[in-house]
Amino acid sequence: MNAKEILETEIPNRLKAKPEIAKDVNAVVHFNVTGDNGGTWTLDCTKPENWVTSGANGTPKMTISVTADDFSKIVSKQMNAQMAAMQGKLKFKPMDMGLAMKLAKLLA
Repeated sequence: MNAKEILETEIPNRLKAKPEIAKDVNAVVHFNVTGDNGGTWTLDCTKPENWVTSGANGTPKMTISVTADDFSKIVSKQMNAQMAAMQGKLKFKPMDMGLAMKLAKLLA
């Protein structure tokens, strides 16, 4: 599964199945995914639906930067997100540990 499929299909499906995660996150987050099949997406958990849009829309509370390959590995549990962050493969700007932990529930 590539980054586009994860962000445009998998994450909305997870939020439909568990809408309480969107309520818990309650923030706008930009995903800046580099490499093949990369791009920029906005996750807006302040809305009741249509959470993911292509492009950088709105003012984010946090921007996540990661390569497409590493993002796929994190979501498929082939790579530990905390280790990826410590190794600089997964970057959060600004770093908001509380929000990052809430997003981990969505990506896990």
